[in-house]
Amino acid sequence: MNLFPALEKRYTKETQSALEAQRLAHEISFGPIVFQVSRLMIKFGILQMLLDSEKGLTLDEITEKTNLSKYASQCLLESSLTIGTVLYQNGKFTCSKAGWFLLNDPLVRVDIDFNHDVNYLGWFHLEEALLNGKPEGLKAFGNWSTIYEGLSQLPEKVQDSWFGFDHYYSDQSFDEALHIVFENKPTTLLDVGGNTGRWALRCVDYNENVQVTIMDLPQQLELMRKATAGLKGADRIGGHGVNLLDKEVPFPAPFDAIWMSQFLDCFSEEEVTSILTRAAKSMHSGTKLYIMETFWDRQRFETAAYALTQISLYFTALANGNSKMYHSEDMIRCIETAGLRVEEIKDGVGKGHSIVVCGIKN
Repeated sequence: MNLFPALEKRYTKETQSALEAQRLAHEISFGPIVFQVSRLMIKFGILQMLLDSEKGLTLDEITEKTNLSKYASQCLLESSLTIGTVLYQNGKFTCSKAGWFLLNDPLVRVDIDFNHDVNYLGWFHLEEALLNGKPEGLKAFGNWSTIYEGLSQLPEKVQDSWFGFDHYYSDQSFDEALHIVFENKPTTLLDVGGNTGRWALRCVDYNENVQVTIMDLPQQLELMRKATAGLKGADRIGGHGVNLLDKEVPFPAPFDAIWMSQFLDCFSEEEVTSILTRAAKSMHSGTKLYIMETFWDRQRFETAAYALTQISLYFTALANGNSKMYHSEDMIRCIETAGLRVEEIKDGVGKGHSIVVCGIKN
């Protein structure tokens, strides 16, 4: 298993002292509390107050500003002090560097909302999900076999956090991705798993000649049509409703380009190979298949790998029970088994994405 340099440095040898390792073990054991306290320090505005104050605030000042009880304020502040998100000196609390990142790193904020609104109740059933190969945590919301089937029926706040998470990761990569995909000047593009049509809209805006077809579940296409209705270029976006888990469902053809963005991580390796095999059968010699994923092993910074491997468990507990954020070697094996060849891998696209450019084997 190959790793990018920053990951190899961190993951191949022990880097902590015994006391640091013990501290980490305790942080893990109290992880749910650490998460909820930190979330509430943001929600109640305490971290922002401390950041805005020049010399910090006393417990009484914070209590008055938040309208919380002194007891509630004290519990949150003392916990946050030992977590490391606030500091205490001369009778006043201030915001630490970690607290600053909680407030100001947009990805952290997206992940907090995603984990609280979408995942938190489902995490309780992670053990069952791992043992059964099913998203057992999804029953916190409804009786669907995958979260995608029930996405349009989830509570509004849950939908907002789910789409906020999904769009943040993908939208940061679209500008670079458009240049890569349209280097070959495709006039027809199949967007597989196109969700609400954000990529399709960017394509028809970027190139006035391209026709885009979104291939997705019928209920997802309804969300897409509502989201794109009346927008510029929407008349060049069509839909092809299918269940891609049905191994007998062929891909429509022909297309100059096939696009899969943050899509294959929603399926098991067996399902990925099935989808790619059917894609390959629809391709001609000039068709390019573009797979954009956040492979955890190809990250420039170790923190990104940490986040991605934790996100994998969302797929286990809630999404479908059998997929993950893939190591690139696993994805390449599926690609080659499907009758495709990797022509190029472009790393560092947007927020840690890679784009794998594939063609059919000669």
